[in-house]
Amino acid sequence: MTQPKTSPVENTGGETHQTAGGKSPVLTTQQGVPVSDDQNTLRAGPRGPALLEDFHFREKMFHFDHERIPERVVHARGYGAHGYFESNGLLEAASRAAVFKKGEKTPAFVRFSTVAGNKGSADLGRDVRGFATKFYTKEGNWDLVGNNIPVFFIQDPIKFPDMVHAFKDEPDRGFPQAQTAHDNAWDFISLTPESMHMVMWVMSDRAIPRSFRFMEGFGVHTFRLVTAEGKSTFVKFHWKPKLGLQSVVWNEAVKINGADPDFHRRDLWDAIEQGAFPEWELGVQLFDDAFADKFAFDVLDPTKIIPEEEVPVQVAGRLVLDRNVDNFFLETEQVAFCTQNVVPGIDFTNDPLLQGRNFSYLDTQLKRLGSPNFTHIPINAPKCPVMNFQQDGHMAMRNPKGRVNYEPNSWSGATPREEPGPRESHAAGYRSFPAAVEGTKVRQRSETFADHYSQARQFYVSQTDIEKQHIQNALVFELSKVNRVDIRARMVGHLLNIDQGLADAVVKGLRLKDVPKPLPAARPTRQDLKPSDKLSIIKNGPKNFAGRKVGALVTDGTDADVLAALDKAVKAEGATLVLVAPEVGGFKDSAGASHDAHEKLEGGPSVLFDAVAVIPSKEGAALLAELPAARDFVADAYAHRKFVGYSPAAAALFEKAGVARDEGFVPLGKAGEADAFIAACRKVRFWGRAGAER
Repeated sequence: MTQPKTSPVENTGGETHQTAGGKSPVLTTQQGVPVSDDQNTLRAGPRGPALLEDFHFREKMFHFDHERIPERVVHARGYGAHGYFESNGLLEAASRAAVFKKGEKTPAFVRFSTVAGNKGSADLGRDVRGFATKFYTKEGNWDLVGNNIPVFFIQDPIKFPDMVHAFKDEPDRGFPQAQTAHDNAWDFISLTPESMHMVMWVMSDRAIPRSFRFMEGFGVHTFRLVTAEGKSTFVKFHWKPKLGLQSVVWNEAVKINGADPDFHRRDLWDAIEQGAFPEWELGVQLFDDAFADKFAFDVLDPTKIIPEEEVPVQVAGRLVLDRNVDNFFLETEQVAFCTQNVVPGIDFTNDPLLQGRNFSYLDTQLKRLGSPNFTHIPINAPKCPVMNFQQDGHMAMRNPKGRVNYEPNSWSGATPREEPGPRESHAAGYRSFPAAVEGTKVRQRSETFADHYSQARQFYVSQTDIEKQHIQNALVFELSKVNRVDIRARMVGHLLNIDQGLADAVVKGLRLKDVPKPLPAARPTRQDLKPSDKLSIIKNGPKNFAGRKVGALVTDGTDADVLAALDKAVKAEGATLVLVAPEVGGFKDSAGASHDAHEKLEGGPSVLFDAVAVIPSKEGAALLAELPAARDFVADAYAHRKFVGYSPAAAALFEKAGVARDEGFVPLGKAGEADAFIAACRKVRFWGRAGAER
């Protein structure tokens, strides 16, 4: 990168500092006053005390001392991007919302996040991922505040503070951070049977996604769509990634957190910067009261799903992220999502957790952003006209103009009025669906919410054998970090209500001496629920290798033709080739051409890539065989069941690393072999590599 020209500038301290040459804007205070010296405080003499009248210093330090706002209690670590939602018109008949009109292109902002960790935690903890979307529609902002898991741990919002307290770091010691592998979390879970369905999801590979770009999103709750005539349809929202589902394996996640704790952030940023814009389809499950009445579970229960086999997901449009933020704090950190933000044509149901979120999400913005005027912050401001009589408060950027600041009023002109019905220039105002409500005031859970194990079992039996193994391993690992044996045993009592084989595997993995009996269940576990292929990641993997990365381990003397063929095949697939060399300064291929390396070997381990190619020269392979990082590169790729392309010279490195080639290893050198390697990579993992993770 070309460095800016600099010139010395004198200052009152008798020293010089460098400033960029050319025409630069003038540095000013927050009040716009030009600053003559930003290097020294105002003093009474060169060695004298600082003067209180130094308004520039006081303002600068005042702002610095207050530049941190409280981080979110949950979803603190997040990353966002701008884009748009484009409707295909599917929902025009079901909702009056302008966002769903055919061809309507609505600006959007999406924030992805982890839930449990603080802002400084790593990206690849085992955790739920937030998937929150703000649509800047012509009728106001609509926030679809979802997760990458379609169910929740609890059914009633009064338990939310307890759940979060239990899952976060333990209050006396301040750890563990960004994980639930500790006594408090599993004590709460084991005493909360309604959590069992979500436990299966979080212990699956859904909780360690390879990328935000390769994960699903869900609105979690049942909402209503409402037509202009007042007809209601129930809806569940889904985000389906165009690149297919993909996760990492646990050992890989642990090592990625060490190699690049910003792995997910970097992945999203780089994809957008390279023009490989991430895309999701907005899917909807639409159903009526008749289906809700006959469905085996209560559609208002946030711990339940509706299997796609029973209500297929229909595509209503697409979401594309095509612009990174200009400033992380102004946009990603200050964006405020509220489940209560809906537009005409979208309404709530009586899902109790949704009702509680509608209260909590608005309330928390006052604490985080310091003012009820958080909608004046550009990232939160609607892109349609806003007119009301709300006024004043901290950081008010707009107030009602003129003498009128109340309603109703007798003044004519441009004062805003309510709009009960549509006019030529106005759409009708928001109307809630007139659902019938009747009942006595009680603190009571609906009996229709009482089955806590049947869908947990359905999720587990829907997984492939390798995915079941991962769930077993995750439970053993998490519970092994729990010191109290009675909590481990209580969890096994729940697992016995889900699946005998699962419980047996966890008992064996923990070497639990006294095997408990199944815990009492409010409802017996149903054995008749059919497996759902849509619940498996492996069964819903990518159709190609687009958007993925191949890490090529290269050295001086790497065959130029092999490298060129690999580069061509990777680009043709829409993937990225990353060159990893012993020195970041690069290497010379067999034709004498110099190449810059993207990563130094120690900084570019194989865990950062979806597949690897090991193509050193003979001399280079001998050198690599003596480097621990090179041996780890191939050993980890093997253990994580990645496809490996290789040149003949790589055999020496494989032997030194203790790696035996199998069908997941694809030779590179002859014509067409690079294409064959990429074709194999479309499967993402070579699951047939028995025992690799051990």
